[in-house]
Amino acid sequence: MTNVRAAACAGLFYPADATELRQALQAYLEVAEPDAGWPVPKAIIAPHAGYEYSGAVAAIAYAALCKASDIIRRVILLGPAHHVPVYGLVVPSATHFATPLGPVDLDSAAIELALTLPQVSLSDAAHIDEHSIEVHLPFLQLLLARFSLVPVAVGKATPEQVVEMLDVLWGGPETLLVISSDLSHFHDYSSAQHLDEETARSICHLRSLRPEQACGCTPINGLLRMVKQRGLQVRRLGLRNSGDLTGGDKTRVVGYGAFHFTLEDNGSDGYSQSEKQAMLGLATDSIWHGLTHGEPLPVRAEDFEPALRAQRATFVTLKIDGKLRGCMGKLQAAYSLAEDVARSAFAAAFRDPRFPQVTELDAERLHIHISVLSPLEPLQFGSEKDLLAQMRSGVDGLLLQEGIRRGTLLPSVWGVVSGADEFLRHLKRKAGLHECYWSDDLRVSRYTAEDVEA
Repeated sequence: MTNVRAAACAGLFYPADATELRQALQAYLEVAEPDAGWPVPKAIIAPHAGYEYSGAVAAIAYAALCKASDIIRRVILLGPAHHVPVYGLVVPSATHFATPLGPVDLDSAAIELALTLPQVSLSDAAHIDEHSIEVHLPFLQLLLARFSLVPVAVGKATPEQVVEMLDVLWGGPETLLVISSDLSHFHDYSSAQHLDEETARSICHLRSLRPEQACGCTPINGLLRMVKQRGLQVRRLGLRNSGDLTGGDKTRVVGYGAFHFTLEDNGSDGYSQSEKQAMLGLATDSIWHGLTHGEPLPVRAEDFEPALRAQRATFVTLKIDGKLRGCMGKLQAAYSLAEDVARSAFAAAFRDPRFPQVTELDAERLHIHISVLSPLEPLQFGSEKDLLAQMRSGVDGLLLQEGIRRGTLLPSVWGVVSGADEFLRHLKRKAGLHECYWSDDLRVSRYTAEDVEA
C-alpha cells in the first residue's frame, strides 16, 4: 500500500514549481562544479536552511555526485528533529517522500533492518513537517539516476547509537550517507565566522562537536567516529553564513558548511610492501584462527595503518602446488580492508562449496593471493559487440547480472583466455547462462584489482 509523505517545505524553503526548482538547482550546481579530480564521496555534510541562504553551500557538497549518478542507489539521510521531541533515532512508516520533482522511494528493507536496533523506532510525527531531510531531496533527485531513501530524524541520542545504525546500513559504493546540519546560530557575523572556523577544524580533525556548534552535532559526531574507524579522508569544501549569502542583516547569522568524506586513495603506486605483508599476515592468521575457532580472525580496523582502515572489497584465492584450493570474496565494500581480508581468507578456506575445508596439513602448503577491488562501474552498451569493445584485456574484472543470475570473473582470468570473446563466454557460464545467450536486460559492471601475494 502506497503511503506518501507530502512535501511540507515546497514554497517555503525552496520553489514549489518543478521547472523553477530545477532551474534554481542547476544554477547553484553550475557555480559549484567540482574539480575533475575530486573523488565521489562516501558521506557528506550539507546544510538544510532555505535555498536562498544555504543552497549555494549545499550545491558544493552535492556537485561531485554527477560522476556517481549510476552508482549510488541508496541514500541514508540523517537530520536533526526540529518540531517534536524525539528520543533516539526515528524513521517514518511512509513508502515515499514527495517533492515537486516527484516521489522518492523509501528503502523498506533497510528501514526494517534499522528498526531491529533498540534506539531506532517509527514516528511519522517527527517527519511530517521536518525540513532538515526534505530540502536535500531535490538535489539528490536531480543528480542521481534513481535511488531509494532511508530518512532518519535524530533526537536525544548518543554518538554510539548513531554509529551502530550507520554501521548496519554502511553498504558499499551504492550507498551514500548524508548528514544534514547547519552550523552556528544567531551570532553576529564576526563571532559566527570564528565559531564556524573552529567547527570546521574539529570536523577535519575528527573531533566531536558541541551542540552550539551545529544543530546536527549528534549525527555529525556519530559520522566522525565511523570515519575514524574506517579510515576515510575529510575534505572541507565550503564555509559561509547567511550574512555572506543574502547581503542582509549581519547581526544574527546562521553558519553553513559543506564537507566530503571519501575512501582513502592509495595512489598510482599501490600498496607499500609493509601494507602488503600486513594483508598476507591477516589472511594467514585468519585461516589458522578458523582451524581452531571456526570463525574469521577478529579485526579492529583502528589497529592498522590508514590504508588498511579504508573500506575495500577483496577476494582471496588459495592454491596448493599451483592448483586452486578455494576462492571467495565480495564485490562491494562493506568493511575495512583489514577486516575484509580476514573474512575473505576464512571464506576461501572453509566456505567455498567446491572444495572440502582446509586442514592443518593444507594450511602449511597454501599459496595466498589477495585481490583488492575497485568500486563497481556500470557499463552502458547496446549490443554484445559494443560490450566486447569496452572490455579491457588484462585490466577489467566483470560482473554480469540478469534477474537472479549473477557471475563474476576476476581480472586474473584474462591470463587463461584467448581474448574478450572467450572471457565473456566464461562469464556467461559462470552466471548459469548459455555462452551464446544475449538479452537487452543483461547488466554488466567492471572493476579493477590490485594483486597482493607472497
